Amino acid sequence: MEHKQITVALAGNPNVGKSTIFNGLTGLKQHTGNWSGVTVAPAAGTMKEDGQEYLLVDLPGTYSLAARSREEETARDFLSGGNADEIVVVCDATCLERGLRLLKQILETDCVREQGVPLILCVNLCDEARRKGIRIDFELLQDVLQFPVVSCCARSADDLQLLKQAIRESAGTACCYDCLDFSPKQLARETVRCTRVDYRRREELADRIVTGRFTGSLLMILLLLGVFWLTMAGANVPSDLLWNLFFSLEPRLAAALTWLGAPEILVNLLVYGAYRVLAWVVSVMLPPMAIFFPLFTLLEDLGYLPRVAFNMDRAFMRCRACGKQCLTMAMGLGCNAAGVVGCRIIDSPRERLIAILTNSMVPCNGRFPTLISLITLFFLAGKRTRSAALLSAAQTQSAAVSTSGTQAASSLTSAQAAGAAISGTPWSSFAGSLASALLLTALILLGVAATMFCSWLLSHTLLKGVPSSFTLELPPYRRPQIGKVIVRSIFDRTLFVLGRAAAVAAPAGVLIWLLANLSFGGQSLLALITGALDPFARLLGLDGVILAAFILGFPANEIVLPIILMAYLQTGTLIEMTDSAALFTILTAHGWTAKTALCMMIFCLFHWPCSTTCLTIRRETGSWKWTALAAALPTVTGILLCAGINLAGAVLAWL
Repeated sequence: MEHKQITVALAGNPNVGKSTIFNGLTGLKQHTGNWSGVTVAPAAGTMKEDGQEYLLVDLPGTYSLAARSREEETARDFLSGGNADEIVVVCDATCLERGLRLLKQILETDCVREQGVPLILCVNLCDEARRKGIRIDFELLQDVLQFPVVSCCARSADDLQLLKQAIRESAGTACCYDCLDFSPKQLARETVRCTRVDYRRREELADRIVTGRFTGSLLMILLLLGVFWLTMAGANVPSDLLWNLFFSLEPRLAAALTWLGAPEILVNLLVYGAYRVLAWVVSVMLPPMAIFFPLFTLLEDLGYLPRVAFNMDRAFMRCRACGKQCLTMAMGLGCNAAGVVGCRIIDSPRERLIAILTNSMVPCNGRFPTLISLITLFFLAGKRTRSAALLSAAQTQSAAVSTSGTQAASSLTSAQAAGAAISGTPWSSFAGSLASALLLTALILLGVAATMFCSWLLSHTLLKGVPSSFTLELPPYRRPQIGKVIVRSIFDRTLFVLGRAAAVAAPAGVLIWLLANLSFGGQSLLALITGALDPFARLLGLDGVILAAFILGFPANEIVLPIILMAYLQTGTLIEMTDSAALFTILTAHGWTAKTALCMMIFCLFHWPCSTTCLTIRRETGSWKWTALAAALPTVTGILLCAGINLAGAVLAWL
């Protein structure tokens, strides 16, 4: 086997630490989490030992080779197709019997029996087993199986080195399993001894609260509220710092391009178009994500997410959907595209499609800044004093705001000066953040309700069927690894999502600048577009500028509010908005009321997914038809809700 790449398959039940072992052996950063279904597609990486290269394949977790989902089919086909030169079966030391059942099924496959593929049993999570008083006789286990058995803790470099040694020594050998037969249940009884009868007592007590009918739902709402409050309260200062940094570089970039001889139109296009939109997206989007994703990952590592799915299973069953859809919905809070990919953990194709089509009903992280800004400006009691103080200034400045870019910039400066004169106390800041978190939580719960309603509607119309049963493992509560959580959430999630948003924000900035600066018939193209959309938008309680901003914001939701400001102020570029009072002044000067803000928030919550999510849906479903339906569902919901709110407001005003 020397100089030939040796393929080693890592197989095992879900949530036994395969991905952690894979990362330790290969040095890659495959995503890991304390719940089943994290690995939804095989991952491959290389390992070198003594000049020999090994290709390690991390297969999706499976309880049995009798596959019930695409991921289990992938694992089964790889193991039974003769693709592996070695197979490492990873099992959980706290539940050895279940791992031995999968091991026996692998032993009974034709390719393993006929080709004599070397097997290694890796008993992982031995540290947890010791804490729970579980002792395993590894010598007896190896004597019965007659192939290497490695005691392992995936976090230990020494244990991983022992596993590497076993892989190296087994390479190129041919094994015979004809005489090997064992009962997984009996073998577990002979080799496992429990010194503590009540080792699960604390977990059972915790589960009574976490999965209780009333306490489980209450705790879920409180945790959601806490995550949002910490995100909003902690994002303000770093967002301001990033804003000041990026926009302080803007004149220097313009001066550098001018010095290099670039024409003025190119300088404006690159600096005030592409760079300014990119700077806006990064400064507004990065701080909330840098807080939200680590908090979300902590709950994931703790083992809380599967319990949320357990709590929501009854509600989704009534909708004839799958309880695992709750997990994909939670993933969508960070990024709808990631939530769509996560739908692979749902076994039933019908229920998986329902989860994909409804995933964008819950807002992604990119929509949070707009929702938070509107909540803060229009719906907090502590802000009403500021609003009243600025109302007269807004009325007097409204004519100047809509005439030219120079006057718009002047009025903006005046509004910022007026807002700077009104300051809040630390208590008002705390209360404001808490109230914002409450309202944002209410909006998220509205998105959850809409998700379940649309799931029910699809399951009774286009996707009729009986809800399937599913096996959901509740993993043990584990102490999160704070350092790894922060690193993983920032590099694997925050920077990944941010990079994808930045990749579409810069081209979008160029397009927006061109629309705002190219004229036809004395009007900019952006003004012509907003004018054409205005009649329909008015029926929804919005205006043409808002609707055009959502259309132009298709590449990234973060640029919707900047487009609105640019269109209102007619400056041809995005405006630097350093004070919320100035933002309120500009919006009220163009006819915004609390009803307008509410309709804007509802439409922000329910409208077509971003371009990345649409492409992901197309890839996962293989159909533009389902992609169009996934975009139409939230859009129709938003149109109906906004039209209803607008009509109700008109009736109340008439009465």
